[in-house]
Amino acid sequence: MSEIVTFGETMLRLSPPDQRRLEETRELEVRAAGAESNVAVAAQRLGSAPATWTSKLPDSPLGRRVVGELEGYGIDADVVWSDEGRQGTYYLEHGGKPRGTNVIYDRSDAAVTTAETGELDTGLIEDAELFFTTGITPALSDRLRETTAELLETAAESGTKTAFDFNYRGKLWSPDEAADCLRGLFPSIDVLVVAARDARNVLGLEGEAAELGTELADEFGFETVIITRGAEGALAWNDGEIVEQPSYETETLDPIGTGDAFTGAFLARRLEGEDVATALEYAAATAALKRTIPGDIALVTREEVESVVAEDDAEISR
Repeated sequence: MSEIVTFGETMLRLSPPDQRRLEETRELEVRAAGAESNVAVAAQRLGSAPATWTSKLPDSPLGRRVVGELEGYGIDADVVWSDEGRQGTYYLEHGGKPRGTNVIYDRSDAAVTTAETGELDTGLIEDAELFFTTGITPALSDRLRETTAELLETAAESGTKTAFDFNYRGKLWSPDEAADCLRGLFPSIDVLVVAARDARNVLGLEGEAAELGTELADEFGFETVIITRGAEGALAWNDGEIVEQPSYETETLDPIGTGDAFTGAFLARRLEGEDVATALEYAAATAALKRTIPGDIALVTREEVESVVAEDDAEISR
């Protein structure tokens, strides 16, 4: 039995090496990339029980490429194989200032957009300790809006704890569409992760991070609300108490997947019985390490994370 089950799309990320432009590169690096599978990998590496990512993929070399890579990282992949639909991809062009990083999605008609609850092994979710998905998934299709809601309800009704990363993507839907859909999912969610900017710009809330977390918890009855603030760190509302966690100093080589690393580490440590403050320390340290690693996935060890935490604690005590 897996301790954590995640559901969502995993794409293939195609990137020119050495910060080259897409229009002139002769080669592309290929990596699996998806918020929910990123979280599963981070949680599995920093916890003690297996993690499972579930989804729908095309029965093709590209679909099998995704599964092969993810299973190589140690998680289980429970996949519905489809003869229809394609493998979603995205192109990532890295660049420093002032050019910046450019992301081009190519995920229309991906097989996952047709995934129905009846196709998936919901027994995995019912038997798990925690079920996780993100706001990216219901943004991909009307069908996935229904499926995401049904899976969260299945988890809640079976006593499986649920966690959800708001993860708003402006390239997928408008703030009003997202707010209307995701608010409807909130009653089935125990742990919410949301960026402060999304709480304000999408949900229309006002105030500092502590006020945002408190208002969300009061209105929707979340067990835990985590407000992320980028370089300013994160804050958690849990059972009426506020816990703050600053970010750790890091050299950024690849920022993509930082939030997923944070969330996966937090969930893993909470499932191991750690308190919120300790789980936030692990999450922040894992996020800092991820920014030094190319690709979307946080290939870190618990020893590395604990070393970052210990080094910071030593600095504070000096």
